[in-house]
Amino acid sequence: MSSVKKKRKAKIAKHKRNKRRRSNRHKKK
Repeated sequence: MSSVKKKRKAKIAKHKRNKRRRSNRHKKK
């Protein structure tokens, strides 16, 4: 269970990071 939760957290973090990167790119544009 712990492993699954950790994996899920990592996935969410990746998504969040991607979203932020996209936002930054948009701002630069």
